[in-house]
Amino acid sequence: MKGYTHLVWDFNGTLYNDVSESIESANDLLEAHALPLIRSVEDYRALFGFPIVDYYRRLGFDFEKTPYAELAVEWVAYYLERSKKATLYPDVPDVLARVKQAGISQLILSATERGMLERQVELLGIRPYFDGLLGLDNIHAHSKEEIGRRWRQKHPDARVLLIGDTEHDAEVAAAIGADCILVSCGHRPHEALLACPVLAVAHSLTEALGERGFAGNFL
Repeated sequence: MKGYTHLVWDFNGTLYNDVSESIESANDLLEAHALPLIRSVEDYRALFGFPIVDYYRRLGFDFEKTPYAELAVEWVAYYLERSKKATLYPDVPDVLARVKQAGISQLILSATERGMLERQVELLGIRPYFDGLLGLDNIHAHSKEEIGRRWRQKHPDARVLLIGDTEHDAEVAAAIGADCILVSCGHRPHEALLACPVLAVAHSLTEALGERGFAGNFL
């Protein structure tokens, strides 16, 4: 795989197909605060982005009325219930197995709170594929760049490919000196991701890492 020693995965929207559940959770929150609902996946993908606090502003929340910290707690409660029915994307187990077979270390780097991430990965049955799970120490989803930088300081010689589904993943990849492929099956639209300085923007993991995919010849 182009000499890569590590593949760093984003989780939500990249491995974990929780787009519908994220929309439902956001609408639960919007309804509770008498704000207009998200009407479609397209509208959601156009609104979503990092930092999450700005996404909440785009949804219409006024932090003088309800602080972001309180809204984050509310959203997590809705999400924990809604996400019980979320699943991996269908091609994830095969892709993870092929990367592991190639002898490449796999990590998850996520803006999800660390304990929540651990529980989700365990329940999905994919924990054995990963040598580490890197998540935040809070539920506010501000940025995972600092976690990535700390990991990179401990692994200065690692040759890294990062795969994610948002512009923030491209920013994190640049910050840690990693190559990056983005997939548009998740939380951001394909057209927006094309503006990122990455190796490729794929519609799925199979397109990104399959035998005929952008990086398939490296597996």
